[in-house]
Formats: sequence, structure tokens, C-alpha cells
Amino acid sequence: MSFEAPAPDLNKLLTAWEAWERGEEMPGKVLANMKTAGFASILQQLIDSGWSPASS
Repeated sequence: MSFEAPAPDLNKLLTAWEAWERGEEMPGKVLANMKTAGFASILQQLIDSGWSPASS
């Protein structure tokens, strides 16, 4: 039996980030929530696609 991670969930990622910005969650909890929502997969996809942030 193998484990297949669920698809990344952008809404869960944003919810976790916003909770931290409001001071409702500690950083460790936010990181755990972001990890389970697929943050690493999204970052890897961005890297693989050659995406880079726009300069402000």
C-alpha cells in the first residue's frame, strides 16, 4: 500500500497564512498546516516552470 499525497490546496494555504498574519496561530502550527496543504509541491512546481517573482 503506497501513500499518494493529495493535490495542493491553495485555499488552505492562504487560510493558514492569514491566520498567522492575524496572530491567531504560532509559526510552527502555520508551517504544519502549510505542509499538509501542499506548500512544498507548489514551490517545486513554480521552480520547475521557471517562475520568478515580479519586482516591485
